[in-house]
Amino acid sequence: MEDLSKTTMENYKEYVNSGLARLLKFMGLDKVEWEADGLTVKDITGNEYLDFLGGYGTFILGHKPPKVVQAVKEQLDLMPLSSKILLNQPLAQLAEELGRIAPGNLKNSFICNSGTEAVEGALKLARLATGRSKIITTENSFHGKSYGALSVTGRDIFRKPFEPLLSGIEFVPFGNIKSLEQKIDYETAAVIIEPIQGEGGIILPPENYLLQVRELCDKYETLLILDEIQTGLGRTGKMFACQHYRVSPDILTLAKALGGGVMPVGAVVATADLWEVFNQNPFLHTSTFGGNQLACRAALATLKEVQNRDLVNSTQKLGDYLLQNLKQLAIKYSNVIQEVRGKGLMIGIEFKDESYGGLLISELVKEGVLVAYTLNQQKVVRLEPPLIVVKKELDSVLIKLDRALSKVIELAS
Repeated sequence: MEDLSKTTMENYKEYVNSGLARLLKFMGLDKVEWEADGLTVKDITGNEYLDFLGGYGTFILGHKPPKVVQAVKEQLDLMPLSSKILLNQPLAQLAEELGRIAPGNLKNSFICNSGTEAVEGALKLARLATGRSKIITTENSFHGKSYGALSVTGRDIFRKPFEPLLSGIEFVPFGNIKSLEQKIDYETAAVIIEPIQGEGGIILPPENYLLQVRELCDKYETLLILDEIQTGLGRTGKMFACQHYRVSPDILTLAKALGGGVMPVGAVVATADLWEVFNQNPFLHTSTFGGNQLACRAALATLKEVQNRDLVNSTQKLGDYLLQNLKQLAIKYSNVIQEVRGKGLMIGIEFKDESYGGLLISELVKEGVLVAYTLNQQKVVRLEPPLIVVKKELDSVLIKLDRALSKVIELAS
């Protein structure tokens, strides 16, 4: 096993990414993951970790959820991928289910492979349906790293190396309705926004902000795209985070949790009126692998589990409990913690300096807990455990977090 660990690290250095290999080693994360079940990840030497990162929101049902795995195994024996010529029953069933649970008047879906693909589809649909090209997005946002999605992502460190990106993209501060009022006009095809900024540092909007965004979009006949790739499917204590704010979009993007942590699945969901432009030419936006039977069966089993186990309500209660206890720790360690915030089981701990976050991640690995930064804001360490977490596991992590924070103070002094 030691040889395999060493070989894996050497392969990372030589054939994957040497910079990533150095970073993982520096942070004590140079362990080979080998087996996982529920909230537990085991490395190749048998060490166990509680996964409180949850694949950046992917593992809502934990690792290797039995009913999702079973559904995929059954489909594997029938037909893994689509011929793309005949009717695909799991695809049709998944589109129907998404239309049933989606907020507002959303009805039609295009199933793809990832979040960034979902954003690409949403941008294309918005421009096609409106005949306009201008897109407004927010600073500090994250929508993906493919060309179009990167164009509307609000962090220069990811954008600058690849400029020029798509034209017609304008940025406004998240949560600032006056800035949006100054930018939006009758040339604006869409406003794309995360209900809660995930990679931006778990940033919640002002209470009426999304309602005001919706009103401005309606005024200028502009489409509202809500990116629920990280917040969707129960993560925040509602099936969709926009429901906290009483807002429905014209276009919704989903991914991460949709495949139940077993298959990569993304989706663009929109109103029937908008979808008419795709109905007129069904080959304008297609995907060879998107909507394959394995992925759709995984997504259907995931949605069924979320609803049958009432994970939305339990997430709200457990999230309130975790947030309350984390705020107590923030008071205890106020010399290093700036703020704790979040909704449901999507919580960020913001430190006064990003070095504290790095120390905490390393100390928690030693305690057997996996967490990570938010991508756009490295002062913020996120907690996004699977929604199947129980109070006993939350209590265990809170104790370990207390010990780790104490060690951070010691190391930083």
